[in-house]
Amino acid sequence: MTLATPSEAPESTARGTSPLLSVLRVIPPECYRRSTARGLAYLARSIGIYAVALGALAVSQVWWLVLPLWLLAGLAVAGLFVLAHDAAHGALFDSARLNRRVGRALMVPSLHVYESWVVGHNRIHHGHTLRQGMDFVWHPVTVEEYRTLGPLGRIGHRIEWSPFGAGLYYLRAVWWDKMMRFTPPKRYRDAVRRDERFLAVCAGTAVLAVAVLGWLSGGGPLGAIWLVTKLFAVPFVVFAYVIGFAVYVHHIAPDIKWWSRRAWTSYHGQVEGTTVLHVPRVLDVFFHHIFVHVPHHVDVRLPCYALPAAAEAIIAAFPDVDHRDFRWRDYLASTRACKLYDFDEQRWLTYAAAG
Repeated sequence: MTLATPSEAPESTARGTSPLLSVLRVIPPECYRRSTARGLAYLARSIGIYAVALGALAVSQVWWLVLPLWLLAGLAVAGLFVLAHDAAHGALFDSARLNRRVGRALMVPSLHVYESWVVGHNRIHHGHTLRQGMDFVWHPVTVEEYRTLGPLGRIGHRIEWSPFGAGLYYLRAVWWDKMMRFTPPKRYRDAVRRDERFLAVCAGTAVLAVAVLGWLSGGGPLGAIWLVTKLFAVPFVVFAYVIGFAVYVHHIAPDIKWWSRRAWTSYHGQVEGTTVLHVPRVLDVFFHHIFVHVPHHVDVRLPCYALPAAAEAIIAAFPDVDHRDFRWRDYLASTRACKLYDFDEQRWLTYAAAG
């Protein structure tokens, strides 16, 4: 078991403004204890759920079983992805090597390139959370930018920023643009290309094996396509919706501000730029406390299982930190109110502002 003290926080946190450092100092030292045994237990549970979901999908033939199993499989992929996200921050296990290897493997079901994720998420999203022109996660457009989109662009924006658009936004803006089409800086190029090959080999082998199984089980070419679709394609789409929704509620709400480059500070981004959402405990089987998001942004080295205790300490010392029960009506209210953004006035606008 390793103890990482607050002074070992990542560079983007350690050199933050004094308000952010004051938040760091209230986190109890025990929250920094990382246990490989506990990380492996989380890993075993998540892999078990995913294996059960895939096995049940493989043998299920009736729609009323397939539909809930698709939801379970998509949630299971999200659970593996959240653990990979923790490993990418070096927080899941004591060993840096184990974090890298496990994180790389756990991102295969969600078709994410591990090193691309590290560059985009760790360095850009966490380094510039809710900073105009920098943080690409659910970045709002201004009235002027919306007017330049053209008819199809405006339709696309309205769909993606609707209550049902989270998965489409994530697939286009994060997975496709920042993962599949990502051109890494020279210093990261070799690592990214290596992980792209790793993902291609692993995913290609899995798809080929399942396709052969579908073919040989008597389904022929259509059976092969259907089994790949049932086991991999649909759960991937469900995963995209689940993660897109999670990222949205972490950083988009009428009272969460985005900041211009000049006005931004690390305290604005890491403390004021997200929230602590209390969700039903059963969901943490898949999400591993990631909705307790403020302490994760304050210090990414906190393991996922320490986030609730860290949040309690932060909220006790800083009662103004945003914490609330998750309610669907709040999400729907956000999707109605948060369409465009005025960075000068720091307020969300509806489409009516664009005329």
